[in-house]
Amino acid sequence: MKRAGLQRGVGVALWRQVADGIRQGIASGLADENGRLPPENQLAERFGVNRHTVRAAISALAHEGVLQSEQGRGTYVRRQKRLIYPIGERTRFSAGLGGQARETRSEMTGHAHEPASEPITSALGLEPGEMLIRIENLGKADGVPVSRSTAWFSAERFPGIAEAYGRTGSITEALALCGVEDYRRASTRVEARHADETDCQELKLAPGAIVIITHALNTDLDGRPIQYSMTRFAADRVELVIESPRAA
Repeated sequence: MKRAGLQRGVGVALWRQVADGIRQGIASGLADENGRLPPENQLAERFGVNRHTVRAAISALAHEGVLQSEQGRGTYVRRQKRLIYPIGERTRFSAGLGGQARETRSEMTGHAHEPASEPITSALGLEPGEMLIRIENLGKADGVPVSRSTAWFSAERFPGIAEAYGRTGSITEALALCGVEDYRRASTRVEARHADETDCQELKLAPGAIVIITHALNTDLDGRPIQYSMTRFAADRVELVIESPRAA
């Protein structure tokens, strides 16, 4: 068995690297036809670690819902289909997950006024120090948290956006109440990283889980920036699909 290379002394725990390696291995056929992983001793050999480290990695993935251990039978991959979340000209949370979940819900977890700073200043075309309204929200599908988003709006243009969102549970409806009937996605940048402490708490992830992050800018139909957002998606629950713009 080819040994997977781990990096020691880089500040990333070995069990976390093993968990990432198992995730990648699952995608490339690590499990057998029944979804069962190799025994712990084989995984330990594969990653060049002891069985205690492998158990810690498996425990973390089981906590996330990626794996399940069955006494006397082994460790299996949970057959959970990831949600497809399209990113296109009109990206909307509920509409994007439509038909894939019985219920989708977006709830505000906090909001605040704060001065604008980079990169939000440039994205929204504001001057440094201008006041913003920041809204934190959590997106759920059938009660399972799938995304955690932070959105910023000009406090001068949208003074009531937080209250409107709190009443409606929808950014689209909140913007409509504030005078923006429709809007478009102007740009999306995607990256991935390990979940931080707040991601783990709100998305119910184990330490070391991967989140996919989108940095997005929305504009009104006249091209004026109205919203800059950063959304963290649980990578094991959501697959992002970038849609090509339609020809005029």
